[in-house]
Amino acid sequence: MANRLAEATSPYLQQHRDNPVDWWEWSAEAFEEARRRDVPVLISVGYAACHWCHVMAHESFEDDAVAAQLNADFVAIKVDREERPDVDAVYMTATQAMTGQGGWPMTVFATPGGDPFFCGTYFPKPQFTRLLTSVTTAWRDQRDDVLKQGAAVVEAVGGAQLVGGPTAAISAEMLAAAAQGLVEEQDQTYGGFGGAPKFPPHMDLLFLLRHHERTGSAEALEVVRHTAEQMARGGIYDQLAGGFARYSVDAHWTVPHFEKMLYDNALLLRVYTQLWRVTGDLFARRIADETAAFLLRDLGTPAGGLASALDADTDGVEGLTYAWTPAQLTEALDEQDGAWAADLFRVTPDGTFEHGKSVLVLGRDIDSADPALVARWQDVRVRLRTARAERPQPARDDKVVASWNGLAVTALAEHGVLAGSDSSRDAAITLAQVLAERHVVDGRLRRVSRDGQAGEPAGVLEDYGCVAEAFLAVHQITADPRWLRSAGSLLDVALARFGTGSGGFYDTADDAEKLLTRPADPTDNATPSGLASVCAALVTYAALTGETSYREAAEAALATAGPLIGGHPRFAGYSAMVAEAALTGPYEIAVATDDRTDPLVMEAYREAPGGTVIVVGAPDQPGVPLLADRPMIDGRATAYVCRGFVCDRPVTTPKELIARLQR
Repeated sequence: MANRLAEATSPYLQQHRDNPVDWWEWSAEAFEEARRRDVPVLISVGYAACHWCHVMAHESFEDDAVAAQLNADFVAIKVDREERPDVDAVYMTATQAMTGQGGWPMTVFATPGGDPFFCGTYFPKPQFTRLLTSVTTAWRDQRDDVLKQGAAVVEAVGGAQLVGGPTAAISAEMLAAAAQGLVEEQDQTYGGFGGAPKFPPHMDLLFLLRHHERTGSAEALEVVRHTAEQMARGGIYDQLAGGFARYSVDAHWTVPHFEKMLYDNALLLRVYTQLWRVTGDLFARRIADETAAFLLRDLGTPAGGLASALDADTDGVEGLTYAWTPAQLTEALDEQDGAWAADLFRVTPDGTFEHGKSVLVLGRDIDSADPALVARWQDVRVRLRTARAERPQPARDDKVVASWNGLAVTALAEHGVLAGSDSSRDAAITLAQVLAERHVVDGRLRRVSRDGQAGEPAGVLEDYGCVAEAFLAVHQITADPRWLRSAGSLLDVALARFGTGSGGFYDTADDAEKLLTRPADPTDNATPSGLASVCAALVTYAALTGETSYREAAEAALATAGPLIGGHPRFAGYSAMVAEAALTGPYEIAVATDDRTDPLVMEAYREAPGGTVIVVGAPDQPGVPLLADRPMIDGRATAYVCRGFVCDRPVTTPKELIARLQR
């Protein structure tokens, strides 16, 4: 049966359009239908690239008997967590409160009023059908107990919101303690933090890079270097075509969960680009270049914007596209090169994955090897990519998420100017135009678009922060005042509509749909928290305009995250990164010149610490405050190094600029 999901914009919901389950989208009408029928609601939350979501769909939601039971006794609602992060956040808090853990698919049973009374994640079919029967019986025979349970969960969810709690002003001592905590917590053998499953700690690495630049901490830099190298040599990184998978199922980065997310790759592009800038490590530069190429090649959509993800599965089999046996290497290459590749990529007869197959890892340092070996390696990569392209390929979730595209714009802008990549710079500008023209509707952000059309879900706080930060990045590489104005407008909405009144931020606007509670989470998850991303944009906007009220708003918000930074830095890396920039100033560099390729410009990009704002262009351009009253000296490119719009004496040579930045 074609159900109500047939017209959904979400690829995840579209995956379920032909289920025998009579799905509803999240809507007031769905809950009204549950009230009319006097039945509980099943809220099933997932996303298109989710492996276990696919498993539960195949086992249960495609089964006629399970569907008949669901349709008879429940109103079933399907939610794309990436499209509705607000709904996901509220019910994930409930799930974690009830079970002590969370994940996707998330399976929630709720009253017709939306109060959750039983929560879980993936259920195998036999357990799920028993659960449906138990919930139906309890709803019929123990209604009062069910309603009391729901009320208790709602109370717990409301109490979990972190609003109006203790604050701590950002200080050098706090950031030093946070960095030391990460140094002590790292996996000294394999890099990263924690055990299996292990996720790329991109935001923590960005913080540690900035901490190293401000303090000279060799320990902080070594954590970044070691983790970055271990990840990029592991199976979590696609050794043939670039791009990182979402996480490793082991502690040593060998076997990934194969989905590739836009947000991970955008943030990791920044890590490797900045690591190369700081160290000159050509390995880091290669990974940055390949990650940028992956974003544009594999996630670009025909209508503009970058797709959200590549699926974990291919034809229902996880890793089908990516894993190899020694025989497959020989078939794709020849016996000699196949054996050589098996040794280099650690492909063994026993395999590192499933069914005797292996995920490719880089077993030796090849980047700095003899040129003949490097040439052989590159030739083997090309031939294996060609062979792999003949295999079935993973599906792609091609919806465009505002915040994730904002992260990509910022990363591509940085890569463009630092690596001299015109393709990255041009892509950053083009993507920003898509966000401005498609996702900004009547001055407010829409969360998603697909096939060139904006979806209905309203932007949440992280959308405003990440898109504003993206617009500011494009302003810096173009000196176009349009982007500065657009960023300021989004930040004004964030301050007016999302503020808590006590310095922090809610994750939804004051006029957004009312849920069980209004989420407000300052912790980083897979992406920067909304608070951290807005603070990043506020600090940058203040540095570009000299408008101190935005800086003051950022400092107040960072103070609400201060206890988190000081006590749990792993979950506040982006806030700590922003705090590092704020402590540094950040530096403001105006380079007055008509030539963006002038050596002084290149030196500014290379030598300025992370978080610095840099605007290059002709003096006194209207709408570009940082270039106002900054003339060229004797017709030469001239750099002004400032903090708080108070500038040192201008310089015209790279040597003088470096001296200014090292003071």
